[in-house]
Amino acid sequence: MRVSLQPAYLLHSRPYRDSSLLLDMFTAEYGRVALIGRGAQRRSRGGSQASLLQPFRPLLVSFSGRAEQKPLLAVEAAGALPALRAERLFSGLYLNELLVRLLQRHDPQPELFALYGTTLGGLACNPSTEADLRRFEFGLLDALGYGFDPAHDGHSGLPVEPGGWYQYQAEFGLVACSDAVTAPGARFAGADLLGIAAGQYDGEYSMAAKRLLRHALASHLGERPLHSRELFRQFRYAGRQQ
Repeated sequence: MRVSLQPAYLLHSRPYRDSSLLLDMFTAEYGRVALIGRGAQRRSRGGSQASLLQPFRPLLVSFSGRAEQKPLLAVEAAGALPALRAERLFSGLYLNELLVRLLQRHDPQPELFALYGTTLGGLACNPSTEADLRRFEFGLLDALGYGFDPAHDGHSGLPVEPGGWYQYQAEFGLVACSDAVTAPGARFAGADLLGIAAGQYDGEYSMAAKRLLRHALASHLGERPLHSRELFRQFRYAGRQQ
């Protein structure tokens, strides 16, 4: 198999042998693929491939082979590197870590690929990142087959009641519960869920939306913590110490 000029983003890389890189790429038509950039860090007259192989930069990549890790034949920039700085950089790293942890290799996800590019653009220029992150998280759950409707009880199918209380269950989505027996951190007010269902991911419903998506993703991520969240906590702590 030979693939030429495939739109892609680099999700993660690590050094391999003397001058090569192991690359985890998200491509438009082939999903998540593992590539080997042989000699990618070696300096040449035209510069190294490593200067192009940066997270968040739109790329065009060519690769071939039938092995699990395919050789990278060529790489070109397909757009400018978005300016993700400070907290926005960690948001981008969070997106990449979600994709690495949750996407199976060789599973095409063209709609999610497009959403990823749109989300990176939003992180770079929108005043608040919350809405962009929540839209991506919902889109990722849909792509994985775990999507749910915040406006409906996933067990009974009934509309969410504004005065009711609900909890997230991985097999159903949101189901009605008693506020007397459910831990406060695990229950959600119906009024908040209706606001989230209407796409109001920031402002009044920001914290509820963030907490809901964290619950939903945690059931699929497992117990291993996200490295990007720990890096962000360290970044915020360092900022407070200055």
